[in-house]
Amino acid sequence: MQDKKVAIITAGGSGMGAASARRLAADGYAVSILSSSGKGEALATELGGLGITGSNQSNDDLKRLVHETMARFGRIDVLVNSAGHGPRAQLLEITDEQWHTGMDVYLMNVVRAVRLVAPIMVAQKSGAIVNISTAWTFEPSPMFPTSAVFRAGLAAYTKLFADTYAADNVRMNNVLPGWIDSLPATEERRQSVPMARYGTSEEIAATVAFLASEGAGYITGQNLKVDGGLMRSV
Repeated sequence: MQDKKVAIITAGGSGMGAASARRLAADGYAVSILSSSGKGEALATELGGLGITGSNQSNDDLKRLVHETMARFGRIDVLVNSAGHGPRAQLLEITDEQWHTGMDVYLMNVVRAVRLVAPIMVAQKSGAIVNISTAWTFEPSPMFPTSAVFRAGLAAYTKLFADTYAADNVRMNNVLPGWIDSLPATEERRQSVPMARYGTSEEIAATVAFLASEGAGYITGQNLKVDGGLMRSV
């Protein structure tokens, strides 16, 4: 087993996932990146890590990711669960199939990966899991209905995980980004933010890196808003 710490990033080919992979690599982690586009493999090559082309909606792809990470590096210290985009429609027009897709994209992406990685971290008696969620987890927006519903579920899952594994020194927290520069920009959205600007993927990545670090060693089960002051309650 190597001394260098190891981070897995799912949906890490672009946006906040890719920024998190770059930041963790800069902080000294060996990185394993999963993405469905192939961009994750290219990024992993650039960062000297391991890249797998596959989906966080596939148990087989995730098993391959974890197996190859352990075969190459011998440990997993950090898991960053990023996600793509789920279905969006008027609430009563969302079909059963779309609701199930939303659950796969926004909740099961975490459940599947954690099921594989958490036992490794428990055996190590250390590990940090960071889920990239949304600022609208507790104040849902009709713009993002499936995200709001299933990321509220993710918040509950995170608290249950924290209760179960805190004594094993395995932590889980959620980052709740607001309007970030990986999304299309509009002036209306910009002006809705007290800081009057979009956040950057690098700012989210810095928060992910903090929650993964020893400096956050006493933080678990939390939902940390990184949204320029957009959501100030709950």
